[in-house]
Amino acid sequence: MAIFEKPAFWIVLLIVLLLFGAKRLPDLARGVGRSLRIFKAETDGLKNDFKSGADDDIAPAAPAVQAAPPAPAAPAVPAAPAQPEAPRYLVDPVTGEQILAQPVTPPADGAPRA
Repeated sequence: MAIFEKPAFWIVLLIVLLLFGAKRLPDLARGVGRSLRIFKAETDGLKNDFKSGADDDIAPAAPAVQAAPPAPAAPAVPAAPAQPEAPRYLVDPVTGEQILAQPVTPPADGAPRA
């Protein structure tokens, strides 16, 4: 093969041998092989999902199902007054103080907070 004739290949191989040692090279190669096998299986799975998704777009539409008649409306029941949520407290792990936990709400404009 042409790759074995290049001096850069032998230099890289020598550096890997010096870094990892002769005893760890088989384990290193095994790990690389497993990683490549898993990567290939995942990419094949994504390809199959993509192909099946494209086939679903072409498939004929299912026949429409007739909806059941609506149920009679139930009599209105007065709603109970809403109970406010009880405040929650967190314990500071350093001082042992109880701290009121404030709910986190996203900003109205959707921009991330600084």
